[in-house]
Amino acid sequence: MSDQPAFTLTIDQNKYLPLDGREVHAILTVSATGAATVQAASTEAAEVIIVDTSGSMSGSKIREARMAATTAVQTLRDGVHFAVISGTNRARVVYPTSRDGLAVANPATRAEAERAISKLTAHGGTAIGAWIKMAGHLLTAHPSAIKHALLMTDGQNNEGEDTFANVLAAWSGKFVVDSLGVGDDWVPAELRKVAEAMLGTFDFVRNQEDLPEYFRRLTQASMSKTVAELSLRVWTPQAARLKFVKQVSPTLLDLTGKRTDVNPLTGDYPTGSWGQEEREYHICVEVPQGQIGQEIRAGWVKLVRPDTQEVLASGNVLAQWTDDLAASTQINRKVAHYTGQAELHDLIQEGLSARAMGDADTATARLAKAHRLAEESGREDTARLLEKVVEVDPATGTARLRRHVDKADEIELDTGSVRTSRLRKEGS
Repeated sequence: MSDQPAFTLTIDQNKYLPLDGREVHAILTVSATGAATVQAASTEAAEVIIVDTSGSMSGSKIREARMAATTAVQTLRDGVHFAVISGTNRARVVYPTSRDGLAVANPATRAEAERAISKLTAHGGTAIGAWIKMAGHLLTAHPSAIKHALLMTDGQNNEGEDTFANVLAAWSGKFVVDSLGVGDDWVPAELRKVAEAMLGTFDFVRNQEDLPEYFRRLTQASMSKTVAELSLRVWTPQAARLKFVKQVSPTLLDLTGKRTDVNPLTGDYPTGSWGQEEREYHICVEVPQGQIGQEIRAGWVKLVRPDTQEVLASGNVLAQWTDDLAASTQINRKVAHYTGQAELHDLIQEGLSARAMGDADTATARLAKAHRLAEESGREDTARLLEKVVEVDPATGTARLRRHVDKADEIELDTGSVRTSRLRKEGS
């Protein structure tokens, strides 16, 4: 049996374009299958657990954070390299303390780490960039490992915007960071920046008592990864332009700006580490206008290991010009679905931003449209969250912003907007 998962890449699109058509859209579905548990056990992995211990974490929050960090340590499998960082206005490695680098998980080191975690106290400020920088230095010693950091915070970053941005730019693509915001005094935009730069996720822990379970799930997910780094390698023909590459499932993540040129026509887009899972990507290629009946390869997509150049899966994005109106106007269901999901996210972000700036008219229009789109696409969970911010009369369609909105409801709507729903099968 292979010690690595098997990858497949399938492409959904309508290749037919009208005579003046130039934009080609396609959804790439990448699936990894295999004996994930066996494979993960033999995979080198390095994990850093980052706990916000700033002054705002005092009282019950720090107790729940200690429990959560302990749960993460207990979830690590034997042999994984790991460390625990206490985050304030600086980053301090609380375990291991007696040696350089990371410890190796086993019953003895887990017990030592748990004792160190039990002594964590709340004081000082919040410097998320410094925490990520320290995690990066620790993980650098394990270049071939699946490198991951789990970060939680309950407050706003005290670093300057440039300092924070420089750290994220310096460490982007070097390891994956999954982040958690606890309570209602943190800023989703800050953890969104971490997720975008570090190819991870960010989520809202509404009830601090749930923090240990979040830590357990995220650590388990990290432990299930079996391939350290993969890239989508996209070739487009001369005179064509690759307009964007975006992950659209299970969460929205724009990869367009993360391109590394392979040659003038080809670029690599990082996807991070993989386990047994499925993700979907949306690409858009602008091609020169063609002739009726002409078919071209608008894109050649490969899933590759950047270190070895091994191609794990590949597929073609096609374009063919036609004067058949029915063929050229047919919309691919997957493309339409994920285009709608991205629009829903944008409407929510624009609406919340306008609301924060006091622009009630724009906020009302955007959030009301988002509510309609959420209902039409079957996103009942998002529609319910939107109803806590904007009130829509079902009979007349008239909308108005609610005057009093629970901040936690607003944060949940904000963070939840990056998660997408899968396309339902026809007839279901």
